Amino acid sequence: MNPTILLLIIAAYFALLLGISFLTSRKADNATFFTGNRRSPWYIVAFGMLGASLSSVTFVSVPGMVGASGMTYMQMVLGFLLGYAVIAFVLLPIYYRLNVTSIYSYLDNRMGKNTYKTGAGFFLLSRTIIAAVRLYVAVMILQTYVFDAWNIPFALTAAAVLLLIWLYTHKSGIKTLVWTDFMQTFFLIVALIIILWQVTRGLHLDFSGVVASIKDSPHAHIFVFDDWHSRQNFFKLFISGAFVTIAMTGIDQEMMQKNLSCKNLREAQKNVCSYSLLFLPVNFLFLCLGILLLNYAAANGIALPESGDAILPMLVIANQFGTVVIVFFVIGIIAVTFASADSALTGLTTSVCVDMLDVAKYKEKKAQKIRLGVHFAISLLFIGIMLLFKAINNTSVLDAIYTIASYAYGPLLGLFAFGILTKYAVKDKWVPLVCILSPIFCWIININSVQWFNGYQFSYELLIMNATFTFAGLLIIKKKK
Repeated sequence: MNPTILLLIIAAYFALLLGISFLTSRKADNATFFTGNRRSPWYIVAFGMLGASLSSVTFVSVPGMVGASGMTYMQMVLGFLLGYAVIAFVLLPIYYRLNVTSIYSYLDNRMGKNTYKTGAGFFLLSRTIIAAVRLYVAVMILQTYVFDAWNIPFALTAAAVLLLIWLYTHKSGIKTLVWTDFMQTFFLIVALIIILWQVTRGLHLDFSGVVASIKDSPHAHIFVFDDWHSRQNFFKLFISGAFVTIAMTGIDQEMMQKNLSCKNLREAQKNVCSYSLLFLPVNFLFLCLGILLLNYAAANGIALPESGDAILPMLVIANQFGTVVIVFFVIGIIAVTFASADSALTGLTTSVCVDMLDVAKYKEKKAQKIRLGVHFAISLLFIGIMLLFKAINNTSVLDAIYTIASYAYGPLLGLFAFGILTKYAVKDKWVPLVCILSPIFCWIININSVQWFNGYQFSYELLIMNATFTFAGLLIIKKKK
């Protein structure tokens, strides 16, 4: 398809986002940016959160992982449900009771200023890297199939995308995101359905034929109970899924900021429970798409790329399924890209301004100036990380994200678990050391696990081990009284 037409699609989509931003940003102030004045309708937040949680990584990596690991990712998705239950009925009541803008204020109230700053610092580190990696996937797709035709360098493409996101989020923040994410999730679902429909047409299958094709595929297995050493073992993925959700959503400022924009606790809980249930059918459809793509390639003698992440983009842009699929694929990629990147940009800006710089102590005009500067600086940081990941990446992006989360979110999970499950005070000045040593211990154990534990390979349960080390370290430095 002509790259000019694809560029026009991107421009039209962005114009729609700017229109929504204009309507929602009138009379915006810092309270509007950080919390949306707690007036967001829960059902709009719930639907939009689906797109923000999935990101462009899901769009290409989940179908792409089928060839290597079948549909075993669904075991992790089932674990997500348990994690969301903990968020809805354990964490949200705490946040609403304390009426926090930043969720890390809880750590300040519970254990002290150093703990508070450490928790916020680990969030900033982990979410900045993960958000930039997610954005990298989408920018690479746009670069490969649109901007390479004009010999535009990757760095310029990345900068342009970040500038677009900055333009529609810098003024009203979370209030705008609630509505733009709703729209972007809608486009994501429509794109997925249309791509599935066209792939099945390419295979000449009716509904019963699709079911039979997926059922009979050697990649259709979901559950792995018999091999404890496997990274796809059910218990590993299910439990990891629950803890990953608690870490990457429940104690993540970016994700919780939208939940905290709901009118009250009850509506926030309805929001979390609703969108958690949507994860099951949506992720299942992405995995089904992965099987159908493998079947299509086999039936037509198409050589697939070595990276699973490249399978869907290659087949779509090669016009295997028609122009309509190309259009909606690009729209879907843009939708999930903007939905996840704009949320990260807003959440990180909030954490820096509230947790690190304490902008509440300044007058409104100066606080707003600081916020705008932070917002822009984080955008520049995203670009730098994307360039670095482009230089070193040689693995599945989804696997890279969960691995980063296992190391970076572990201390955060340990801090919140200690605060909620115990009544101990701690020697606050030693908390940063504990949180730094825990992921180091995990890394040492992980690289030696095969040798030390009779062939055992860690999966994302590294997150649990990391949090456990942090929890144990906090017990060591607890105060006697």
